[in-house]
Amino acid sequence: MTKQKHFYLIRGLIREKAHWGNFITYLQEIFPKALVTTIDIPGAGDYFSSPSPLTVREMVEEMRRDFLRFKTAHEDTHLVAISLGGMIAIEWMKKYPQDFARATLINTSFGGVSPVHHRLRPEAFLHLLKVPLLSGRKKESHILELVTNHKDIFSETLDHWEIIQKERPVSLANTFKQLFAAGIFRSGDFTPPIPLQLIASTHDRMVSVECSRAIAKKWNVPLEEHPTGGHDLTVDDPKWVAERIKVSTES
Repeated sequence: MTKQKHFYLIRGLIREKAHWGNFITYLQEIFPKALVTTIDIPGAGDYFSSPSPLTVREMVEEMRRDFLRFKTAHEDTHLVAISLGGMIAIEWMKKYPQDFARATLINTSFGGVSPVHHRLRPEAFLHLLKVPLLSGRKKESHILELVTNHKDIFSETLDHWEIIQKERPVSLANTFKQLFAAGIFRSGDFTPPIPLQLIASTHDRMVSVECSRAIAKKWNVPLEEHPTGGHDLTVDDPKWVAERIKVSTES
């Protein structure tokens, strides 16, 4: 019996399922028979009014309840996660190695593998310090300026992100909680029990590409680098990311 492919998607810091934008469309075009399910981090998206946990481990426990509601017995499960989502993915695989058959991690980083100044570039830290002082369109524009490199998508993406911000704003408290959880996360001696693909942006201005390179070296797993995209690569070049995932599943 052929198992149905089911992609589970997890976003990053203070982002939610709507921030995947066109990536889901491209993924479904390449995998027309696959299911695609997004799972929001507590404190964002469907759960923007709930408190965000202070640890990645607690995030996994809450998010897995959603996962179990969607999962069926005969699935080929593929986890796709970006940034903080990649940390959640690793903790999830540690605790529940049976849940996923394959994973793709995009522009992520782990404490104990990379130094602090690679996990969050100093200039990016200074940029992010202004976020709590902003609101609405100005806030989203400030974030977008940091996480994307392709200016041709800026205006359209900003309009979309402004709507998300108005409908489901992430609180300042949840922002700091997610930052704290990401900052203290450590992968430890863990080695992924499933096929793992790494994707990174060579010119990521928020998280150094050296983080993904260090992870690839530590675990001896393949790394694909995008030559021009930014930290939010699924916004800068969603089609390319979907195509890289297809190549990985066929190898």
